[in-house]
Order: sequence, then structure tokens, then C-alpha cells
Amino acid sequence: MSHTHTPKCKSMLTSLSDYVDGTLSDELCQEIDRHLADCPDCTVMVDTLRKTVSIVHRCAEDEAQAPAPVRARLYKTLKLDDYIRH
Repeated sequence: MSHTHTPKCKSMLTSLSDYVDGTLSDELCQEIDRHLADCPDCTVMVDTLRKTVSIVHRCAEDEAQAPAPVRARLYKTLKLDDYIRH
């Protein structure tokens, strides 16, 4: 069964990055947590964002973990071209 994104889903997207970074107020975090408890599609989106952020951080911390061509493709895909080290 397909999930239809509600206005709540769309409004949550504006705060998603701050939510994952842990910079939102407790009240907004709790509101997003409640939404995620009932919305599997948004939960997948948040989990994917967290994993992506983790990969980017690991690549930035230790360039040996990902070969330069792999890192360049990842950064380009994520539109992080400014972080590509030539």
C-alpha cells in the first residue's frame, strides 16, 4: 500500500536537517517523533538522511575509507561539490 504524503509530512521536511543534526527545540523534536511513529515513509527518509550524513562525515574524517573517485561521486550526487578535494 502506498503512502500519501500529508501536509504534516511536507511541513516536517522543512525541519528535517535540523532534526537530524539535533538543533531543534525539544518541543519540535517531540512533534516530529510523534509523526515518525505513524509515518513509515518519513521514518525511512529520516533514517536515510542520518546514514548519508554519517557516511559523509566518515569520508571527511578519514579519506582513506573511501577512494577519491567514490567520494567525488557521492559528493556530486549529494550536491556537495564544494567539499570535493582535488
